[in-house]
Amino acid sequence: MGFVHHSNYLHYFEIARLEWLRELGFSYKAMEEKKFFLPVASASVQYKKPCYFDDLLQVGITLTTIPKASLDFDYTIYNEKEKLVATGTTRLAFFNAITKTPTRCPEALSVCFQSVLDADQS
Repeated sequence: MGFVHHSNYLHYFEIARLEWLRELGFSYKAMEEKKFFLPVASASVQYKKPCYFDDLLQVGITLTTIPKASLDFDYTIYNEKEKLVATGTTRLAFFNAITKTPTRCPEALSVCFQSVLDADQS
């Protein structure tokens, strides 16, 4: 049909999240090696306009709260004409791979996330 399949928007969110973490100096792979996982606990997408095959998209990501045992993000996706095509949210839970239980945000991440939120509010 030429439209981007609706499931791809969640993939765009994931890529934005991984790049955001990388820019902060954290690798998801390194977290996994330390036995911390961040599975998606919930996700939502609000579709505003369709995306088409080969569109250039810009995905914005915002951390919305200081993490305790989960991370909440808001997303925006704009097309190359700077039209808003989708918004969304995700909640990721910190999960200890050894005990297979939810856990608190690691201190180093918490400090870094606090500084991001402080900078966004300035």
